[in-house]
Amino acid sequence: MPIADLFLQGIDKGWQVHNASQLEQDWQLEADVVIVGSGAGGATSAELLSAAGLRVLIIEEGPLRTSSDFNMQEPDAYSALYQEGMGRMSKDGAITILQGRAVGGTTLINWTSSFRTPPETLNHWAREYAVSGLDSATLQPWFARMEQRLGIAPWQIPANANNDVLKRGCTALNLDWAVIPRNVRGCMNLGYCGMGCPVNAKQSMLVTSIPSALDNGAALLYLARAERLLIAQDSVQHLECHALDARGVESTGRKIIIRAKHYILAGGSINTPAILLRSKAPDPYQLCGKRTFLHTVNFSAAQFSEPVNPFYGAPQSIYSDHFQWRDGVTGAIGYKLEVPPLHPAFAATLLGGYGEVNAQRMAQLPHTHMMIALMRDGFHPDSASGAVELRSDGSPVLDYQMTPYTWDGIRRAYHSMAEIQFAAGAHKVFPVHADADYVTDLGRAKTLIDNLDLSPYRTRLGSAHVMGGCAMSDDARLGVSNSLGMHQQLDNLSIHDGSLFPTSIGANPQLSIYALCALLTDKLIQRLTTH
Repeated sequence: MPIADLFLQGIDKGWQVHNASQLEQDWQLEADVVIVGSGAGGATSAELLSAAGLRVLIIEEGPLRTSSDFNMQEPDAYSALYQEGMGRMSKDGAITILQGRAVGGTTLINWTSSFRTPPETLNHWAREYAVSGLDSATLQPWFARMEQRLGIAPWQIPANANNDVLKRGCTALNLDWAVIPRNVRGCMNLGYCGMGCPVNAKQSMLVTSIPSALDNGAALLYLARAERLLIAQDSVQHLECHALDARGVESTGRKIIIRAKHYILAGGSINTPAILLRSKAPDPYQLCGKRTFLHTVNFSAAQFSEPVNPFYGAPQSIYSDHFQWRDGVTGAIGYKLEVPPLHPAFAATLLGGYGEVNAQRMAQLPHTHMMIALMRDGFHPDSASGAVELRSDGSPVLDYQMTPYTWDGIRRAYHSMAEIQFAAGAHKVFPVHADADYVTDLGRAKTLIDNLDLSPYRTRLGSAHVMGGCAMSDDARLGVSNSLGMHQQLDNLSIHDGSLFPTSIGANPQLSIYALCALLTDKLIQRLTTH
């Protein structure tokens, strides 16, 4: 029996859902609140604002794809659901950046890992960046509320073989590990979360907050690129959008002007700063797009005698924070250890090599395990960081500069991952690097890792967590927005996404964005409905 497509059913019953690529003329719209972006921050805000009786319009640059479209095929998913067709890179091309670009944003294609913001992070923000009202006690009820709303709970099914390697290796070495909370209901354990959930089990914004907002009378306009805000007298006067073609690539020439009482940017930590930069928004301290962080990731592959089948089962269910805070908040960089799924096209790119080398590595895919280390960047002044810039056509790009401090974390993480993989029973380990290959014992791995040239292009680096760029602070010299998510210089503009984070957070960010934006939206509703 086929799974019902809840989103298409909603459209059939009268939801206000509009495809900008089909517009035959320019359009003007009005709303109480217009929200740019339909991911974790934008959709959460839309649900709460519409429930409060406000007229809400959600703008999404990407296409609308629903469970009827999710066929678990990599070529279809990567081209349709990811920023730049899964080809988004740092400015120098050295770091691959995975972000969603469809109705539901990155929540549509992430691997469901859901963590509360670490108290160490919140304390650091308050101490170093003048962030107020966001301590663990204040956020606790909002975390609990969003966990209940989105079915977030530790994964109850035993870890698949891929994640069990991390658990087994940590146990053997007496390292801390734990079960990952996931935002799923009725999960069938397919393992294709990164390609959109075909059974609507993942509680992404596509099947939760956006439908709720639409039920409340909100409207959704997709394949519409928010180009710029028209600003005058310390306020946003209107938002200008361009309709995109059905591929979501080129403008059709149709322009959409939207006027609202309040504007929310929730396009993520690359696109939100880009809109402000294109709009020439006031930025007296030149902070917009600066201090952008990635949880830069490096990779370690391992071969096992028994099948691992890294493409089946819940993609992430075990993690280790053993190395996250061991040197304190601002000591040597900490890192979180997790496991990614390995589907064939993704694996072929990640494992690298050419011709016969790549073919041999791919032939062993069923026996291959992969581990990742997520660098906790932004806590130390010597940390790597990035700046969002505009290309000549106005499109954004992140210039992310690695530093010796962060490279030191990458090298230590290679050592940690290799040790865990061998302790779990791997018969050979491959620190994923252009100058490395599989080695058969820990001693050789240590020597290899110690002698690797850790530099861009030689070292395989990636990220799925872009944070910062419009940081919060009650000190305008430190943040684009204040601790309420309000733009420091524009009285009717808020920012509700991960670009608010003054640093990375040291955990997969979706739950932090849900809870923070729910809290900020609650305060915004009080302001909007009492004037």
